[in-house]
Amino acid sequence: MSVPQPDWLAPESLEEALRLKAELRDDATVLAGGTFVAILMNQGLLAPGALLSLRGVDGLDRIEESDGELRLGALATHRAVELSALVRDRWPALALAFSVVASPRVRNQATVGGVLADADYASDPPAMLTALGARAVARSVRGQREIPLEELIVGHYTTSLEADELVTEVRVPAGEHRATYRKFRSRSHEDRPCVGVAACRRPHGLRVVVGAVADRPQWFPELCDGPPAEIARAYAAAIEPLADVRGSADYRRRVIAVEVRRALEELAA
Repeated sequence: MSVPQPDWLAPESLEEALRLKAELRDDATVLAGGTFVAILMNQGLLAPGALLSLRGVDGLDRIEESDGELRLGALATHRAVELSALVRDRWPALALAFSVVASPRVRNQATVGGVLADADYASDPPAMLTALGARAVARSVRGQREIPLEELIVGHYTTSLEADELVTEVRVPAGEHRATYRKFRSRSHEDRPCVGVAACRRPHGLRVVVGAVADRPQWFPELCDGPPAEIARAYAAAIEPLADVRGSADYRRRVIAVEVRRALEELAA
């Protein structure tokens, strides 16, 4: 039995894309870079009625500083963020987090908006963006709203986006800060993280976010005070890690304790 092919929708403006999303809602799967959607479709895990491609929408691939913030368009690729002189100079830990995703071929295709809307637990950028206090800009025909990253991803492949909303931009605060990202791989160099730890210290406080260990990035504001070893032990105790091919729950718990401590020691160095 042949599988019905999805309708291909290629709007040429953001307004047209928002109108189509409002009409089709969950029946339209949004296609940005397509790296994750293609895997799901090839494995028979996703059979969309329509693919809504954003590739023809101008202005969604920008990387710029505006009003004291870094603004990343939803179609900015991982590779573009990694190589951006602006990002490397002002937000080097963010450039690092994007640079360790998979391979250059994947990074040339995968996008900022896609990695957030996919809500894949084993991705590097979401933890770092959360630690930096970033917000996603969600647009619809009804208007626009900003969603803090810690409120965007709510579970495995699940976000707080409404059915008619598109992520159009990510905004990252500037200002004085020290940040780092540590990716622990248990298998190949190009593998997804077994544990990813993002930490950012600003004058008003510390954020520690652990990714790839649960259904969403793990951040515990109440635990982000104290010596590095104490915070690391508290995070390892608070998180209930999942188990997959990259490591068991017990293995991940031990790695969390080590990598959180090392990340905080880097900030203090």
